[in-house]
Amino acid sequence: MKRIHVWDPFVRVFHWSLVLSFGANALVIDDDSKLHEWVGYVVVGLVVLRILWGFAGKGYARFSSFPPSVQGSKEQIADIAVGRNKIHIGHTPLGALMIYNLLLALLVVGVSGHLMTTDMFWGVEWPEHLHEFAVTWTEVSVVLHILAVIFESKRTGVNLPAAMIRGYKDVPSG
Repeated sequence: MKRIHVWDPFVRVFHWSLVLSFGANALVIDDDSKLHEWVGYVVVGLVVLRILWGFAGKGYARFSSFPPSVQGSKEQIADIAVGRNKIHIGHTPLGALMIYNLLLALLVVGVSGHLMTTDMFWGVEWPEHLHEFAVTWTEVSVVLHILAVIFESKRTGVNLPAAMIRGYKDVPSG
């Protein structure tokens, strides 16, 4: 096994802070409470910081290290279908699409949630419908993300959750 530093402290703290904040707002905190609103702002703030870090950070934190790629995604699906085990040091092509999906979905959740608190949109239904749809989309995406991480960890032999805790991926040599 070869140990490779992949996730910097900012990416790891961002990831787990987002997990806790979104999870608390979706599963624990009352939607009608002021706390729900403030935790929502924390989520949006985290996403904005991650987007900035995607341009300013180094290595695998940079968006340029995992551009969205339809061709790469097709190749990854083909690898899975035929049992080829290609190790990706940063995000896989499908993982990259999920990251972009989650960042965008969380922004929609936050903006639509904020609109519901403004005088301009008070009592208007579409921001609430958009918010509920975006939350559901995000929750489904999170479940798919978790299942994909478990699947890819088992398939490739690379413990992805441990890498997001430690910052290092232990990958098979060669």
